[in-house]
Amino acid sequence: MTQDTIFALSSGAVPAGVAVIRLSGPKARAVMNRLIDKEPKPRFAALRYITHPDSGDVIDQALVIYFPDTKSFTGEDAVEFHLHGGRAVVKAMLALLGSFDGCRMAEAGEFTRRSFENGKYDLTAVEGLSDLIHAETENQRKQAIRQASGAHKSVIDGWRETLLHARSMIEAELDFSDEEDIPGAISDVIWPKLRELKADIERHLSKADHGERLRNGLTVVLAGHPNAGKSSLLNWFAKRDVAIVTEEAGTTRDLLELHLDIEGYPVTMIDTAGLRESDNIVEREGIRRALEKSENADLLIEVVDGQHPEARVELNSTARRMVLFNKIDRIDSDPFHAKSIEKGEDPAFFASVKAGIGMDVFYDSFVKQIESLFDGAEDVLITRERHKKLLSSCVDNVNKSLIYTDSPIEIRSEYLRQAGDELGKITGRIDVEEMLGVIFSQFCVGK
Repeated sequence: MTQDTIFALSSGAVPAGVAVIRLSGPKARAVMNRLIDKEPKPRFAALRYITHPDSGDVIDQALVIYFPDTKSFTGEDAVEFHLHGGRAVVKAMLALLGSFDGCRMAEAGEFTRRSFENGKYDLTAVEGLSDLIHAETENQRKQAIRQASGAHKSVIDGWRETLLHARSMIEAELDFSDEEDIPGAISDVIWPKLRELKADIERHLSKADHGERLRNGLTVVLAGHPNAGKSSLLNWFAKRDVAIVTEEAGTTRDLLELHLDIEGYPVTMIDTAGLRESDNIVEREGIRRALEKSENADLLIEVVDGQHPEARVELNSTARRMVLFNKIDRIDSDPFHAKSIEKGEDPAFFASVKAGIGMDVFYDSFVKQIESLFDGAEDVLITRERHKKLLSSCVDNVNKSLIYTDSPIEIRSEYLRQAGDELGKITGRIDVEEMLGVIFSQFCVGK
């Protein structure tokens, strides 16, 4: 069955300076030649008039680039039309392309899916492309470009080669055990290598949270009693008024999220309701949400009113914690420091958010905490939960092949086959149809 030729606007929303419309499929070249008077040299941009083949009306003057199948993003004939980015121009061009038999608008992620199906990219590279499109910080960009360039695939392929070699040695012993040049015992050859493989994968799994954290962003929760200065701190980070600040306790009653780029790392900072006993049903719900967010935070900043340094909050959270004793401009700082420093081992800071006193020291330490939580994340192999699950299953099967020494060698080989299949699911080497729709649906229509 012949595939449709698909097209879509692949650049940003119009109006814009330039609009790029991508066309890909078996009729791409023929359609292009119906619209222009001279075919451009493959992979070279050429200035051409786009003309309606029936009426002769000129749609626009555009740069046209033709990519033969082996040289295109999708692995099939593709054309890009770089038009002027007016709404009328784009609308007319899309209508014209849709008038050709066998041509239709592309679905979300369909260009990238064809690239995968035609062997141009594996699944990890496809996911890297998706992350690159959505990257908001410099370190997210670095992680995504590394994955999209095939760095993850090369590591996983190396692991699969080790498993295939081990299975081939087992098959050799089973099939040619009577031959003198086939070793009678293969354990000295493959089992040490499989132990090294298991340890290598486990090393990557131990840093799984770092990779997912960089991709999804770090969660920092501001917690404390009412009127301690949490909302003022949120505004300080935002460098604008995003939260209402008053002298009245309990002003913040719901969660307020702020997305930040902290030295290239993605951070979501959440201002929460002040923690106290309350009869107000709305405030109680805000406090419940505050406690829930605190439990799932990566980093907690407890904001304490420096006028009442003993008023700390009890939080059920395993997250790292920083304590900011605020409003020191209103108190005698000498006895305050001595009294407050006795409170636990969490790093304590003494500042006035509104007056700007001590905030440089606090921010420098905050950045160090962020960097330590992301330590090595750019080079981590695991960036998604599916990677983590499949690698964990792979390790489990390799481990079974190592510890079940009393089992027949055929059974141990079967565990290695299953381990290899789990690695194949990560890159798309084996049937993963059920997950493809989810992965490609994350792309925009023109990608």
